[in-house]
Amino acid sequence: MRVLLVEDDPAVAGGVKDGLSTNGYTVDHVSTGTAAMAAIVSEPAPDIVLLDLGLPDMDGQDVCRSIRSDSQIPIIVISARGDEVDKVVGLELGADDYLAKPFGIRELIARMRAVTRRSGSGAATNAPNPVSGQQQIGTLLIDRRAQRVYLADAEVTLTAKEFALLSFLAEDPGAVCRRTDILNQVWETDWYGPTKTVDAHVASIRKKLGEAKWIESVRGVGFRLGNPDEEDTAAAPVGPLAL
Repeated sequence: MRVLLVEDDPAVAGGVKDGLSTNGYTVDHVSTGTAAMAAIVSEPAPDIVLLDLGLPDMDGQDVCRSIRSDSQIPIIVISARGDEVDKVVGLELGADDYLAKPFGIRELIARMRAVTRRSGSGAATNAPNPVSGQQQIGTLLIDRRAQRVYLADAEVTLTAKEFALLSFLAEDPGAVCRRTDILNQVWETDWYGPTKTVDAHVASIRKKLGEAKWIESVRGVGFRLGNPDEEDTAAAPVGPLAL
C-alpha cells in the first residue's frame, strides 16, 4: 500500500515513515498542503492519506475538503488538535478517521487497515471474498471454507497449523506479522516459549509452495506474505525490449 504522509514536523514524519516502512508500506512524505494536492494527482497515486492539520502554508482542513471534493481516497487525520470539535469538523469534511497525537504505530496501522477495508482500496484488493471464503493472491488461492490451498491450480497439502499460519499472513498481504502476534493468533494462546516453532512452520510452508519468496523474513521482526508472481511480471521485458 502506498501512503501519502502530509506532516510538517520532521520528528513525527520520520517516526511514522520508519514505522510504516518496517511494516511493508511505501511512504511518500510531503510537508505542505500545496505539495499534498500535487501528490494526490500524481502517478502512482497514493492508496491512503495521513493528514496533519497544522501545515505551514494552509490549514489541513482545507486540504481534506479539497481532496474529498475530487476523490474517495481514504483520509486519516493525524493531529495535535485533540478536541472533540476538531475531530467532528475533520470527519464532517470527509476524513475517514481522526487520530490525535501522540499515537503508537500499531494503532495507526490498525486504523489504516480498517479504513481501507471499508473503502475497498489498497491491500484490500487481495482480501478474502466474504461470500466464497476464497482469496486469490497471484497464482496462490486460499479457500478458507474448504481449508484448502492451491498454487497454479495444483492443490498444496498443508497441515491444519500450516494452513492457519498461511491464512493469518494472507489477511494483510505485504504487512509484517511479528512472531509473537503469530503465536498468539495462530496458536490461540499467550505463548511464553521459544518462537522458533513459527520459523519451522514457515520453512515447511515454503518448501511445499516451492518458492521461498511467498513468505518473506523480516529480520528481528517476523514474516510477511509476498507475491513472487508480481515480481516476475515486473521483471519481464515488454515492448521493444522483448525482441
